[in-house]
Amino acid sequence: MASQGDQELPSRAKEEEGDTNAPSKNALKKAAKEKEKAEKAAKRQEQERQQKEQAEANETSKHLYGPIQSMSDRRPVQKFTELAELYDAKEDQEVTVDARIHNARVQSAKLAFLVLREEAHTIQAVIAEGGTNKISRQMVKWCGGINAESIVRATGLVKQPKEPVTSTSISNLELHIESIYLISEAAQMLPVQIKDCMRAPPMNEEDSKDEPEMDSQGLPVVSLNARLNNRVLDGRTAANQAIFQLQSGISNLFIEFMNQNRFTWINSSRLAGAATEGGAGVFEIKYFETKAYLTQSPQFFKQMAIAMDMKRVCEVGPVFRAENSNTHRHLTEFTGLDFEMVIKNDYHEVLSFGEKLMLYIIRNLQERVEFQRLTKVVDQVFPGAGDFKLPSEDSALRLTFADAVKLLNEAGIEAGEFDDLSTLQEKALGRIVREKYSTDFYTIDKYPSAVRPFYTMPDPANPKVSNSYDFFMRGQEIMSGAQRIHDYNQLCERMRANDPPLAPLSEGFRHYTDAFKYGCAPHGGGGLGLNRILQFYLGLPDIRFATMFPRDPGRLAP
Repeated sequence: MASQGDQELPSRAKEEEGDTNAPSKNALKKAAKEKEKAEKAAKRQEQERQQKEQAEANETSKHLYGPIQSMSDRRPVQKFTELAELYDAKEDQEVTVDARIHNARVQSAKLAFLVLREEAHTIQAVIAEGGTNKISRQMVKWCGGINAESIVRATGLVKQPKEPVTSTSISNLELHIESIYLISEAAQMLPVQIKDCMRAPPMNEEDSKDEPEMDSQGLPVVSLNARLNNRVLDGRTAANQAIFQLQSGISNLFIEFMNQNRFTWINSSRLAGAATEGGAGVFEIKYFETKAYLTQSPQFFKQMAIAMDMKRVCEVGPVFRAENSNTHRHLTEFTGLDFEMVIKNDYHEVLSFGEKLMLYIIRNLQERVEFQRLTKVVDQVFPGAGDFKLPSEDSALRLTFADAVKLLNEAGIEAGEFDDLSTLQEKALGRIVREKYSTDFYTIDKYPSAVRPFYTMPDPANPKVSNSYDFFMRGQEIMSGAQRIHDYNQLCERMRANDPPLAPLSEGFRHYTDAFKYGCAPHGGGGLGLNRILQFYLGLPDIRFATMFPRDPGRLAP
C-alpha cells in the first residue's frame, strides 16, 4: 500500500491552448471603434478629394493664378510697367507689374486686397469675384494667402478708387487684378517684419544697446543693430529704397558736374606698399610674402596724375580708415568723391569750384521731381529730411577759420585761434550759421597749418595758416581740401619737420616725392564723403542709415 507521501495531489484541468491570448471585451470594443473611426476618416478624405476635383473642374480662373515653376511656363509679356510709372497712369490702362506683396488681406469670400511694392513705390491691388475674367472665390482666397515679401507678376486695369488710398505712395490710383502669378515665395516667418522696419528706431547721440522692445504705442522696435544684421529685409523698406536711390543720384550729379567741366576719370589703386599719410590709421594686410596697406585716400595718386599733365582728374571709390571711432558719423570704409585740378592764378579757384560742385548737387536734389519724391518718402520716417537750407544767391557762404572762431566765442563757446574745432564746436557753429545766415551748407577757409597734413600749402603771407578749407552740412564736415605743395624741396622740408618726422626718400614716399622732382604744376583739390553728404542732407541720425553695408570697428558682416 502506498504511503500518504506517495499519493498524487489533485490537479486543475489545463486551460485549452490559446485561451490566455484571447482579447478582452474592452479591447474588442476599442478595436471596433478604431475601425469605425478609420473608415469615417477614409470616407471624409474621399469626399474632400471628390469635392476638390469638382471644385477644380468648376474652377473658371485656374489659368489666371498660381505659381510659375519656370519663366517659360507663361506666354512672354511684351511690356512691363514699373510702379514708378503709375503715378500718372490713365484710367482703364492695362499694365503688368512684377512686385513684392507688401501685405495681403481677405475682406470676404468675394474680395481681397493686396499692397504691391516695388522699390520705394506702393499701390493697392483689388481682387474681386466675377468680372470679365470670371475670377473665382478660390482665386480670391489664394491671393489673400500669399506670404508677405513674395514676388508676383500681376496684370490688371488701373482704376481710380472711391477715396484716396492714404497707406500707399500711389494714392490716387489702384490696380484691379485680372491675373496674378507667384514668381518667388517668401518664408512665412521672417526675422524682422518690414512694417516694423518702416519706423525709425529711437536714436540718441550714441546708439543704445538697451533699446526697449516696444515703443510708447506698443509697437515693436527694431534696433539699428537688428536692421543691419538683416540688411536684405531692412533694405526693402520704402525709406531705404529712397535713401539709396538718392545716394545713386548724388553720385550721378557728381559725375555730371565733372563731365561738364572736362575732368578726366581715373581709377587709382587701393593697395600701397607702405603706410603713407602718417601711418597711424591704415589697415595692414598680407600681400604674398610681404605686407601691404589699404590706402586712406587716393590723395597721392591724384597728385601724381597732375604731375603726368592731367590737368583735371576725379574718381569715385572706397576709402579705408583704421580708426577705432564708434560714432554716428564714422566708418572704417566709406565712398569718396575725389577731384584734383591745376591752379592758374589763385588756390581759391579750387575752393570756388568745390563750392559750385556742392551747390549743383544740393540744388538738383531739391529741384528735380524724382529727387523731391524720394526725399518725401524719407521724410515720412525721418522728419526734417527735406528741410535743408541754402542761400538764395548762387554763391555759398564762406567763412575764414578766424571768422568761425569769432562766431563761437561770441556765442559763449570757447575756441582757440590755432586749435582744430571739435565735433561739438562744429555742431554749435552749424546752428549759429543756420540761424544767422539761413544756410545749412558753408565752407571754412584758412585752417591753421598745424592741424593740416604735411602736403598742405602754407599761406605765403602767414605760414601759421594754410591754403586749406573744409565743407560743412548741418554743422558737420563732409569734405577736406587744400592747395598742395608742388615744389619738391619745400615738400621734403615739410615732411622732415612733420611730427613725427617723415622720410621723403623712403620706399613709402619715394615715388610720390619723385613726381615733384620732375616738375609739377600748382594744384589743389578735395575729397568728399558720399555717405556723409547723404546723411547730412537728409538729416539721418546715423551714417549707417546712409550706407548699404556699413563697416565700423564692430561690424564686418553682412
